[in-house]
Amino acid sequence: MIPPRVLTVAGSDSGGGAGVQADLKTMLALGVHGMSVITAVTAQNSLGVQGAWEMPVAAVVAQYRSVVDDIGVQAVKTGMLASAELVEAVAELIAGTDAPAVVDPVGVSKHGDPLLAASALDSVRTRLLPAATVATPNLDEVAQLTGVRVESEAGMREAAGAVLAYGPKWVLIKGGHLPLGGGPEGEDGRGGRARAVDLLTDGTEEHWLRAPRHGNRHTHGTGCTLASAIAAELAKGRSVPEAAAAAKSYVTGAIAAGFALGAGIGPVDHAWALRGPEGTG
Repeated sequence: MIPPRVLTVAGSDSGGGAGVQADLKTMLALGVHGMSVITAVTAQNSLGVQGAWEMPVAAVVAQYRSVVDDIGVQAVKTGMLASAELVEAVAELIAGTDAPAVVDPVGVSKHGDPLLAASALDSVRTRLLPAATVATPNLDEVAQLTGVRVESEAGMREAAGAVLAYGPKWVLIKGGHLPLGGGPEGEDGRGGRARAVDLLTDGTEEHWLRAPRHGNRHTHGTGCTLASAIAAELAKGRSVPEAAAAAKSYVTGAIAAGFALGAGIGPVDHAWALRGPEGTG
């Protein structure tokens, strides 16, 4: 049988932890056929991004049309788009594709390196977000796009409303950057286990997704992985709430199994669910 097909439109991470490389690993782990449109090439490792070069718009459009017109897709995921011109071109492409689109509005890397030109923010708001089935901003991206700064769970509803105002059908506000409440890493400040909480909503339904917060610092690629996992589950025919819950479970396991690589922040482990009880496959 032909597996569901998912297309990632994103930048290449030469270190293999995020971007297109993370997307394709996630898709393989979740049983779908991953395909790619490269929007930018980065020189990147565990310490940060040393350089980035965006692809010409014509090259991005040609890659997209080549895949979609011949192979077809059941879901599309977008990541690093770099410039206003690329944002607008990709927004037009996904708006014209009969498949759900998961938009990860990537603004900066895990290390704080900018991956989106300031001039592109308005295009993300007015062109890309309205084409999204699900938008998956983290709290820094929410602030960048809307000006809303979230300091606690109570502020996540306001953040969701501010993003939904730009037109996506659903938004998943990722609360991974919320403070731990004064406790040690991995604790909630009251002697209990801290929870990583995300809010999924379409403005009517609310789904609070909670999972243990792991103290592992090797979390490179978390956002790319979550968005790709949602796209993979949507391609299988799951509803948005079902897809988000399954993706949350997968990425929580990937974070727990994240490993050291190089001298800085290592990646999450995309293959964790493929290994046997002893971790040997």
